[in-house]
Amino acid sequence: MKKIEIIERITDANGSISENILTSWEHKNQFIPEIIRFGELKIYLQEQIVKKNDSDVHLSKYEYDILLLLAKSPGRIFGKEMVYDLVWNEPYSGDYNVVMRHICNIREKIEDNPGQPLYIQTVRGVGYRFNGNLGSK
Repeated sequence: MKKIEIIERITDANGSISENILTSWEHKNQFIPEIIRFGELKIYLQEQIVKKNDSDVHLSKYEYDILLLLAKSPGRIFGKEMVYDLVWNEPYSGDYNVVMRHICNIREKIEDNPGQPLYIQTVRGVGYRFNGNLGSK
C-alpha cells in the first residue's frame, strides 16, 4: 500500500497562498478515498457516501453538506446563520427553519435515538456541534 499526498494550493484575495495536504492511499492501483469515521458513522469524502453500521444512509445534497461541515470540525459550534451561509453559499435569507429542518432530517437518518442525538448536538441559543468523542476520525 502506498501513501499519496496531494497538495492543494489556494490563493486568497490578498494574494496569500495557503496549502492543504490531502492524504489518501493507493493499493494495487486502486484509489481508496479518505474517510471520516466517528463510531459507526462513516463519511466517504471522494464518493460523497455516508454509512451507518455499514448500511447506506441516503442524504440530500444539503443534508450531506451540513453533516460534512459539522463532522470536519468536531466540537466546533456552528450557528444556524453560519451553517446557512456556508452550505447554501449565499447570505442568510431570513428562514433559519430550513437549517433546523435539515438537521432534524439528518438526525432521523443517522441517530439511533433522534430525540437524544449523539452525533449532532444542539447548543441551546447558539447552534449545533458535531460530537467528536465517538471513536476514531
